[in-house]
Amino acid sequence: MDSIDDILGELPVPTHVTAEDVSFAVKAVTVHAAERWPGGPRCRNDRAPHPCRLHRWGRRVLDQRGPTNRQIRALIAEQEAPQR
Repeated sequence: MDSIDDILGELPVPTHVTAEDVSFAVKAVTVHAAERWPGGPRCRNDRAPHPCRLHRWGRRVLDQRGPTNRQIRALIAEQEAPQR
């Protein structure tokens, strides 16, 4: 049986990355973070091998936008912070 990644392929990255795209990418990277499993890292959202399609898409969008790893971590921390 083919994996879903083989069937669907990679998600396309927008040609012009907007602030809204960055927001979606941060959410994708946050929600589709890695968890440790006996068989190796898995996506905590869909249990696919990590990095899953949405995590890879989010990282590609963020890489295209140009933030540093430190800025990406800050965006993710902001997304994960409890809402007041």
